[in-house]
Amino acid sequence: MSYPAADVSGKNILITGGASGIGASSAELLAQRGANVVIADLAEQAGNEIAQKAKEQGYNISFHKVDVADGDSVKALFAFAMKTLGSLDVVINNAGIDHKPAPLHEVSDDDFDRNIAVNLKGVWHCMRAAIPCMVGKGGHVINVASVAGLRSSPMISAYSAAKHGVMGLTKSAALEYAKANIRFNAVCPSFIDTPMVQNTLATLDERGQQAIIKASPLRRLGKVEEVSGAVAWLCSNESTFMNGHAFTIDGGMLA
Repeated sequence: MSYPAADVSGKNILITGGASGIGASSAELLAQRGANVVIADLAEQAGNEIAQKAKEQGYNISFHKVDVADGDSVKALFAFAMKTLGSLDVVINNAGIDHKPAPLHEVSDDDFDRNIAVNLKGVWHCMRAAIPCMVGKGGHVINVASVAGLRSSPMISAYSAAKHGVMGLTKSAALEYAKANIRFNAVCPSFIDTPMVQNTLATLDERGQQAIIKASPLRRLGKVEEVSGAVAWLCSNESTFMNGHAFTIDGGMLA
């Protein structure tokens, strides 16, 4: 059986953290390629603006406000998505927060707990809600992790711990639900030019900024389009034998 390249036309897709950065870029690309998309975020104004712009251009993006750290908020989101789309083919768990670079012993309880609540438990909330929506028909859950979930990441201990946890959830679920034809994969970007990375850069001196920018052998930050293009491929039927995989987009950092 053959399919048009990275064809997502008619697919029903939910994206958390869809109001900016990788999430917004992915939503716009997927909608332009014919997918029906629900984006969710705490940033209500930005999310509504993306949805309105898409509708003006003839694409299908709807917005719903969510706090992924709140299980009840996530349940309400998935109820909205199922009502709006009728079913879910793909769920992209992209919502996340950054970590101000600091030695581990200087990280506060509040900072650590917030990172785990959003970056790890938030993904778990969404995975747990996605599975009942896909039982009986199959589906694909794509968790946006990080190279910080695959290697040592000094100065961002809580973020790294959360992203390592996301990889553990992804791999465990991939084995657990394979018989139900529900696949789980992770996208692991390095430093991408997003508002979150720009916020991190703003906390550093010039030497620290250059260290981040040049961490990749390509000697630059990645572009959101370079990640969303990979996400679109994962959403297509070309990726159907991928399960439990860490799809690394890092310009060669981990080579």
